[in-house]
Amino acid sequence: MKREIPIAITFIVGTVFALAYFIPREPFSLFERQFGDWFGIIAAFAIWLGALNLMKISAMKIARKKPDFIYASLIILSFLVMIFFGFYEGYKGLFAEPQFSYRDAGTGFNWLYEYVYSALSATMFALLAFFVASASYRAFRARNLEATLLLIAAFFVMLGRVPVGDMLTTWMPIGYTMSDWANWIMSVPNTAGQRAIMIGIALGLVSTSLRIILGLERSYLGGE
Repeated sequence: MKREIPIAITFIVGTVFALAYFIPREPFSLFERQFGDWFGIIAAFAIWLGALNLMKISAMKIARKKPDFIYASLIILSFLVMIFFGFYEGYKGLFAEPQFSYRDAGTGFNWLYEYVYSALSATMFALLAFFVASASYRAFRARNLEATLLLIAAFFVMLGRVPVGDMLTTWMPIGYTMSDWANWIMSVPNTAGQRAIMIGIALGLVSTSLRIILGLERSYLGGE
């Protein structure tokens, strides 16, 4: 019964959501809203489960004095600080004006988010730009036809995103600048490739969903 009950629940919920999408009327829409509320409750518990698991892993790194235990200490400290300000100012909001929110400007939670979290996120993405550049250098080598096409397209797109590209192509008699070529590449070939990828992802998602609903895929139960 440990496997039959979860499989039955998955089959019922998956079937209701599929029918509610194609038949948006009672009773399917009623069940869809009800199941949606249940998903919200499960997600709330899952967030706490993930946070506690992160704290457990970080505490184990600190206890075993692993090389990155300092970063684990910062994770725990940052988590506790944000939790404190979130709950403390959320508690104050119970007795404040209805428009009050712990995310409002001037609150400690907002200050930490704007001046610590946002700044660190911007720094992380700035560092990732160098990794993207190094990966592009390794990928953009004309070893075969596909890599050559990728190199040519990347050349036009990158040159079309800077003013120098337009300055170099203003003298061309055809009347198109490098920005025009870059926009055409992003709008036509790139969009066509993205749509093909999305169609493939959608087909894979549908097939996987059907396998889960019909009970053929049971990896989420642990095993098999």
